[in-house]
Amino acid sequence: MKITMIGTGYVGLVTGTCFAEFGHHITCVDKDTTKIDKLLNGQIPIYEPGLDALVAKNVGEARLSFTSELADAVAGADAVFLAVGTPTSRRGDGYADLTYIYEATKEIAVHLKGYTVIIDKSTVPVGTARQVARIIKEVNPDADFDVASNPEFLREGAAISDFMRPDRVVIGVETARAEAVLRDIYQPLFLQETPIVKTDIETAELTKYAANAFLAAKISFINEIALLCDSIGANVVDLASGIGMDGRIGKKFLHPGPGYGGSCFPKDTLALLRIAQEHGQNLRIVESAVEVNAAQKAMMVKKIRDALGGSEAGKTIACLGLTFKPETDDMRDSPAITILPALAEKGAKIKAHDPQGMKEAKHYLPESMISYVADPYEAAQDADAVILMTEWNQYRALELGKLGKIMNNKVFIDLRNVYRPENLKAQGFTYIGVGRS
Repeated sequence: MKITMIGTGYVGLVTGTCFAEFGHHITCVDKDTTKIDKLLNGQIPIYEPGLDALVAKNVGEARLSFTSELADAVAGADAVFLAVGTPTSRRGDGYADLTYIYEATKEIAVHLKGYTVIIDKSTVPVGTARQVARIIKEVNPDADFDVASNPEFLREGAAISDFMRPDRVVIGVETARAEAVLRDIYQPLFLQETPIVKTDIETAELTKYAANAFLAAKISFINEIALLCDSIGANVVDLASGIGMDGRIGKKFLHPGPGYGGSCFPKDTLALLRIAQEHGQNLRIVESAVEVNAAQKAMMVKKIRDALGGSEAGKTIACLGLTFKPETDDMRDSPAITILPALAEKGAKIKAHDPQGMKEAKHYLPESMISYVADPYEAAQDADAVILMTEWNQYRALELGKLGKIMNNKVFIDLRNVYRPENLKAQGFTYIGVGRS
């Protein structure tokens, strides 16, 4: 099939590349000519394991192309996916900003030729597809089209495997014609019996928000339990194993830490709350999850401060990891953005390392605030404490003997509970975890 992907951000680039791997002919369109030029030269603008090789393969086999010219890409396409950004509104009210969605809709409407399915791939509030259809009809009354919703469920760092072997595919459609197009697009998944959840458009739009809100609530729950464990001397790691083995609960997302971040959970929970309020409903659990997450980051600052004897002033801190999770360069709403400035403002000297995120981190954490270094041991040199902020594989087997020799004080603050406390203590470290007092 001929498919056009509007947007070459994380979702658009991964989705377009994987569709090309399915055998479809994909044209990825972006107004950012600099980004398109880089893609045409084989430069991938995001870090996602395996994506560079998959892009090169499908470009080489002439199934994947990039352009900033919309007209030719849209004309004659069987399907056009909208995969542009829907960030939180700059007004600070929590609403999703749909400016890019509506602008893209107006631009593609002019160039539609023949029957086309316009598919919302971006995470959008309930009712967005209806607005997309209205705009197309206003701009091009003669257009032959349907609008559908096909939310994405990609985890950064595992996006390609998530796409190729998904738990499910959700399609929200109104006509059998649109359903047939979407089923043809996902035909390669039928052999592995991937469930296709066919529903109405509004339900599909809400499904993504509900899924992310549930996972955010699960993270906030275990973080609250971790704080209770700290207070009473229990071990949250054992506790999480004890409840996670229950098939009704499951062990995923029961890993306490400094709070969730990234491009989805923070903005999607806020957007869901606004959707509910517009319809006269209160989502108390989601509200609590958002509040707990903000409080968790503040509690991590206190935990670090207490580990440094009650004050970080004049202390040198090594921070290992900056991105919100490993295997990505995404810094959006990373806990590091909240925690590290709070320490620096009170006089801490911070040296940081991240395997992929340092370039992006400088947009959020300027070098006037934090020193960026080449490896974790350079960060730990003469440090009064090491903070393990992100659980990259590179940090899971540090040479503890070497680390202890180069530090000023042997304090290890493990915000991801990666290490066994007894191993650190055997090397003479003071170990501080989350929920492991």
